[in-house]
Amino acid sequence: MAVLSKEYGYVILTGAASFVLVTHLAVKVAKARKKYNVEYPAMYSTDPEHGRIFNCIQRAHQNTLEVYPAFLFFLATGGVYHPRIATGLGLTWILGRILYAHGYYTGDPKNRRRGAIGSVALIGLVGTGVYSACQHLGWIYQD
Repeated sequence: MAVLSKEYGYVILTGAASFVLVTHLAVKVAKARKKYNVEYPAMYSTDPEHGRIFNCIQRAHQNTLEVYPAFLFFLATGGVYHPRIATGLGLTWILGRILYAHGYYTGDPKNRRRGAIGSVALIGLVGTGVYSACQHLGWIYQD
């Protein structure tokens, strides 16, 4: 049976920081809705003049939400046996999402590639989570 270490608190704080990130991205979309006059429930703008920039701001938030459940799951599970590694990868994912969003905010979707480090971090979290599961099942010897 796994007992959560004191260091698991860092994993929890990383999850809380990720919520601040998601909230920040949501606020950016809300402000863009007002600025570019995109009324709810429309997800995207069809305005030929400003639609592209709004859509890029909205997609930065939407794409983050699309991967957020997997991020939280693997952060939490990977952190059970490897809290320091999971925390480092989680903070790297957050930084990557910030870079991703700011690249997207330029209006050129190619600039979102600036945040590719976040995808690498997420893959690392998947690996850490799977490794933790194998440890928990006794498939991997641990001291």
